[in-house]
Amino acid sequence: MKTSFISSFAMSQTLRYQVMRMQAELAERTKEAQTGRVADPGVALGAHSGRNLSMSRDIDRLTGLIDANTIAANRLKATQNAMTQIGDIGQSLLASLTASNSGVDQVAIARSEAERVLKTMTGVLNTNLNGEYLFAGINTDVKPVADFSDPASPARAAFDAAFLAKFGFAQTDPAAAGISAADMDDFLANHVEPQFLGAGWQTNWSSASDQKITSRIALNETAETSVTANEIGLRKLAMAAATISDLLQGPLSDEAREAVYAKALTLVGEAVADIANAQAEAGIAENRIEDASARVSSQIDLFKSFIKKTEGIDPYEAATRVNDLMAQLDASYALTARLQQLSLLNYLR
Repeated sequence: MKTSFISSFAMSQTLRYQVMRMQAELAERTKEAQTGRVADPGVALGAHSGRNLSMSRDIDRLTGLIDANTIAANRLKATQNAMTQIGDIGQSLLASLTASNSGVDQVAIARSEAERVLKTMTGVLNTNLNGEYLFAGINTDVKPVADFSDPASPARAAFDAAFLAKFGFAQTDPAAAGISAADMDDFLANHVEPQFLGAGWQTNWSSASDQKITSRIALNETAETSVTANEIGLRKLAMAAATISDLLQGPLSDEAREAVYAKALTLVGEAVADIANAQAEAGIAENRIEDASARVSSQIDLFKSFIKKTEGIDPYEAATRVNDLMAQLDASYALTARLQQLSLLNYLR
């Protein structure tokens, strides 16, 4: 019979390698138990792992779309609130002008209301959300509308210059009392209107872009997600308020004043309707964003469901495997400690 010798060092090294293997496996099984997915999809799925990787990238891209849609929806919501404010002050100005007549008190009330509309409208159109101006179009870093109440503003200077060029005197000059209704109509149609409804608006009033912000709300769908200060309804309301506040400060004749009222009433009525139409378009964009986000969320859920089906594991099995490995490691640690205590010196006494 042949006697074989077993080295305690060799046994210790074998256990050491086994412990290292179990520690690595324990890390993987712990990860699986925590995530509910296989630790290494490449090993588990083989050639099909690329398909899951592609789906994961699609999920990230679609999630980014939903985040962008949330920003666009917030912008449209703030825009809707601002347009509602402008529509309300337009209705208020319309009521004031309807009740006005040639009486001095009513003139003062109408002019005061027009000044309030101009200031409120300017403040609302210059609304800033998250560092971007809502009504600036794609020029989001530029304040869209000039303050007409500022004597140094280009809009005020252009209006005053047009009046002086037409009549040869300022609005507050006593000679303003001799302006006829026909002359006032001509002034409003040929001198004032181009400043608001023509090229003068963007020259003197607005720094906003005509181009609205276009957002990609789905992989194959885009939508305009802003309203600019160059909307026709906003121009008409600004023109009505500016003419009332500026021209009624002078001693106009009754017939000239009535011409101003008539033009302003027409403009405000049209402006209120145009603003409502712009709000409706913004509302349609909001609905499209909501629908697109719902569709994108469904796609994400579908991809996640497929990935979970192919990469998912039984959490109870994973937890059981983790407990088994920990028990084996504890036994290995104890056995290793016993082997390390073996020494020939203990028997040489």
